Amino acid sequence: MENNRVIAFYLPQYHPIPENDAWWGPGFTEWTNVAAAKPLFRGHVQPRIPADLGFYDLRLPETREAQAMLAREAGIEGFCYYHYWFGEGRQLLERPFNEVVASGKPDFPFCLCWANHTWASSTWTNAKSRKQGSRILMEQLYPGREDNENHFMTLLPAFRDSRYIRVDGKPLFAVFDPFKFQDAPAFLGQWRELARKHGLGDFHFVAVVRTANPTSVAKTRLKGAADAEAVARERVSGILARGYDAVATDNHQYAQIQARGLWQNALHDLFAQYLGIRRPFLFRQAAINKFMLLELEKQENVYPTLVPNWDRTPRSKEDSIYVDSTPDEFGKLAQRAFALVADKQAEHRIVFLKSWNEWGEGNYMEPDRQYGRGYLEALRRAIDASSKAI
Repeated sequence: MENNRVIAFYLPQYHPIPENDAWWGPGFTEWTNVAAAKPLFRGHVQPRIPADLGFYDLRLPETREAQAMLAREAGIEGFCYYHYWFGEGRQLLERPFNEVVASGKPDFPFCLCWANHTWASSTWTNAKSRKQGSRILMEQLYPGREDNENHFMTLLPAFRDSRYIRVDGKPLFAVFDPFKFQDAPAFLGQWRELARKHGLGDFHFVAVVRTANPTSVAKTRLKGAADAEAVARERVSGILARGYDAVATDNHQYAQIQARGLWQNALHDLFAQYLGIRRPFLFRQAAINKFMLLELEKQENVYPTLVPNWDRTPRSKEDSIYVDSTPDEFGKLAQRAFALVADKQAEHRIVFLKSWNEWGEGNYMEPDRQYGRGYLEALRRAIDASSKAI
């Protein structure tokens, strides 16, 4: 095991499913929007074209093996697969992970993040299309104890797998949106009971906490960085009090708010909310990285998250875009993250990576035509440098 435990979120969207065929047309995957993206200004890098792995299909075991090989060479401990369980036994995109468990390949660690959010058409459509209204494609439900047990039993073979990532001997299970999961305390308690009953012992539950959201943005904009971090601390503490063992912080919205300042935020909202004009907000990656990590991530049970880049314009032409993103900038950010966790117990030197393959959001580590394996190599160098320092 590396001195730093880098765990990369993994999107299993790259294969056709009947539901996407019905919603978007035959053969739709994340590649559909990625390949069709166009530059919106001079120097805008779109479309982003994959290099070594190509426009892959996750039904192919050879693709999954190649991904694991690249990740392992870069020092990534394992993948945290997004897992879609909408309640009442309804799942989507489960095939790649199920095949990984059933086949025993690739021989590469994994864990799960329950992506507990409703699927809406607005996620994969541009601003023009959204004016016609967003529709719910698959609603996230929380039916209760019977469904919780069914959920657990469905995943039990994965939890028992020797490849499953553990913290302090406990399987790591993350929850993507803890704020909308009102029944979380009951769910966590029931799953802990089931873990003991089925020989797992317990879970290490991790909540993914966005340190800025619509209700805290106003507070954050009007305060300096120190006070803004206090807002983040309050959100983290509130979630931990609901029974989670740790949180993984997602600071990219917080960083955007801090990087653009009060007046730029106000003007952006004026155009968007009152004039109906929505345009992408451009950020220098160096400016974003200045605020991407927080002092609170030195806490034993708070895990920082690295975001190599951000550009959701393949899905929506009105989102934020990070420009001047390079492997060198990412490497500097990674070194700072590893310094934050250096004094923790070895099991807790966890740094999440958002993400391995979110091509539609521009945050991916897989090789592309622009930088090749540059981001993977930058991560490897940062890991090696931090290992020498420990």
